[in-house]
Amino acid sequence: MDSAEKPLIVQSDRTLLLDVHAPGAEDARAAILPFAELEKSPEHIHTYRITPLSLWNAASAGLKPQDVVTALATYSRYEVPAGISAGFADTMARYGKIRLRSSSTEETELILFAEDELVEKEIAAAKSLGEYLVKAEKGFTLKLTNRGTVKQELIKLGWPVQDEASLREGEALELGLREILPGPPGKDSAHSQFGDSSKGERRPFVLRDYQVEAVRSVLGQGGPGTGFGVVVLPCGAGKTIVGMAVMAQLKTNTLILSANVAAVHQWIDELLDKTTLRPDQIAEYSGDSKSVAPVTIATYQILTWRPDKSGDFPHFALFRQYPWGLIIYDEVHLLPAPVFRVTAELQAVRRLGLTATLVREDGAEDAVFSLVGPKRYDVPWKDLERKGWIAEALCVEVRLDLLDKLKIPYAVAGKREKYRIAAENPLKEEAALELIENHPGDHILVIGQYISQLESIAARLKAPLVTGKTPNAEREKIYTAFKKGEIPVMVVSKVANFALDLPDASMAVQISGSFGSRQEEAQRLGRILRPKENNNSYFYTIVSRSTVEEDFAANRQKFLAEQGYRYSIQHWEAT
Repeated sequence: MDSAEKPLIVQSDRTLLLDVHAPGAEDARAAILPFAELEKSPEHIHTYRITPLSLWNAASAGLKPQDVVTALATYSRYEVPAGISAGFADTMARYGKIRLRSSSTEETELILFAEDELVEKEIAAAKSLGEYLVKAEKGFTLKLTNRGTVKQELIKLGWPVQDEASLREGEALELGLREILPGPPGKDSAHSQFGDSSKGERRPFVLRDYQVEAVRSVLGQGGPGTGFGVVVLPCGAGKTIVGMAVMAQLKTNTLILSANVAAVHQWIDELLDKTTLRPDQIAEYSGDSKSVAPVTIATYQILTWRPDKSGDFPHFALFRQYPWGLIIYDEVHLLPAPVFRVTAELQAVRRLGLTATLVREDGAEDAVFSLVGPKRYDVPWKDLERKGWIAEALCVEVRLDLLDKLKIPYAVAGKREKYRIAAENPLKEEAALELIENHPGDHILVIGQYISQLESIAARLKAPLVTGKTPNAEREKIYTAFKKGEIPVMVVSKVANFALDLPDASMAVQISGSFGSRQEEAQRLGRILRPKENNNSYFYTIVSRSTVEEDFAANRQKFLAEQGYRYSIQHWEAT
């Protein structure tokens, strides 16, 4: 291949620009994905960044600095900038300098080794580690329960730990996936994978190629340093399937942690539909029910509940008192800080994190790396869209004027009140109704931030409204009716952001939202990404023109463009 045709441009600030139309672009993407994080993926040029965390991810997967240099040199259109390869070597060399192993003499202790004497002295001098480590003849000893805390503190100092201590097997549980059929992308195989359990359908489903790769990336060959990590897949791509496939491989008691009760019920439905587990082998642990079985699905909310702010978390006992062999962290980007604490104790248990984005608003990605595990698998949204595994999303921002009588109150309002006035612009309801009328055959979600606004539009649409206060039983009835097509439009509050199983939604109308949270935008878009008959989905956001909403909307426009979605702006006039 001529150098001028090569697909990659390597820059001295460690950003990589991938020309997706150049020959060899797919091979180049596969080569750099293990050591570079995808940041932007618009139509023509995808941007990746090499960071210390991405290089440690690569080192944990067995890559050497020379592998990184070779990949860059092979696909780079221009000469790789001098000096950055030395930086790769220095950073990657930090992974493996510190190793954590089981003690040969004491079951409740671990041994921390530093291969370099200077590194050992740095560890010994670190005040944050003083209460956890005891100097031994060689290395340090630490209590088994401090395994995660020590790893977390060390990565803050720039030293990722290579954890080779043994993992416990947990209690054995015989389970498998229902019949799996290989198949190509497309609407038939996509539909058969998810089926419709609400109609009693139990058809064989497709385990997709990328799902198989994701499972292999976490479990590896079963040796030290495998059996834990994070899988990043877009909403609608079947992260639950990956979790169940890992369970079927390990065949052990499993604790699944999820975002809310609706997600708990989704997991239960999927497990009963797609595995050989019996109903009596699956339990719900939430505010509604606190049962325990070989496979238990719990909410983050119940685990982090405590009677007062200074008290203990009574439900943490769920982690410690049962012989779990696997813990699955669904929506791991939402993992609450208190659960990090108990996760730090559970480093002897195999761990799987599932998420559509590793972006955390608290910036705690390094904590996910240390306590749940390194990122093992990632794939761009647009790659799956091109192959037909998720729907093509058409994103439109509708801008309309603020109602005349609100312009003066808006002008004199404070910043927070300005946002609410703009968000609750009554003209948004008229625009939403018109959009819905223009899509008579779609299953539509109307999503918003403010309950009074949602109550008004739900009444006008004669559509059900689901909020955080909707009883779980009523919520489930509405979801089931929506999936069956009995309800064409559903109005939902922020409960739509996370872990709702709405596979038939083909259109979303966002009438208010934070517009500043990348998590929220990813999750709301994910509501409509299941494959469809025509494989098109529509994502509308209604914004008040010349208000602070436009500024916030710029964040979503940037995010969607970076993910590769075409984004258009329409200006509507009030009639």
